[in-house]
Amino acid sequence: MSTNIPLLNQRFRGYFPVVIDVETAGFNAQTDALLELAAVTLKMDTAGDIQIDKTFHYHINPFEGANLEKAALEFNGIDPNCALRGAIDESDAIKNLCKEIRKEQKAADCQRSVIVAHNASFDQGFVNAAIERCNIKRTPFHPFVSFDTTSLAGLTLGQTVLVKACEAAQIEFDQREAHSALYDTVKTAELFCFMVNKWKALGGWPI
Repeated sequence: MSTNIPLLNQRFRGYFPVVIDVETAGFNAQTDALLELAAVTLKMDTAGDIQIDKTFHYHINPFEGANLEKAALEFNGIDPNCALRGAIDESDAIKNLCKEIRKEQKAADCQRSVIVAHNASFDQGFVNAAIERCNIKRTPFHPFVSFDTTSLAGLTLGQTVLVKACEAAQIEFDQREAHSALYDTVKTAELFCFMVNKWKALGGWPI
């Protein structure tokens, strides 16, 4: 085992993990509005454990022509027309997020960012669709690689629902805060850190 201080870019094959959660107006990333987006970056301490670093959060106006499913809005409690949301245009949110992630990725000396999410294909699909709509050519995110905490939690904790997985990991979870992109992202990040660090403690990394 190396005695050198571990680096984040060594842990995930040069990938920079970015935990993401979205709130949307439906399940179709091509047609349904992206309404809220949060992202958490991670860092590694001198012991080789990963922990939460920076947080980014955006309330987003529906893109022109976006579909708004009533059932989805009732589920997440978002009123797209509420001025108090402080929502910004999708292009501004996505461009800012990509800019900030590229900066953090470079600082970590990583080659590409990888999305970490609970049921990752859903969140990745909406992020990819928004990036395409905004015509962003220099995206930091890998287009299809992701780390799915649903699968990881099923393997390590025997739970696949976010709240149940957090409970199994003894991570505090307030059901009243659920379905807020920011809250769910932070809890997903805490869960991911727990699982990665637990694996390390059991001797799984470094090899």
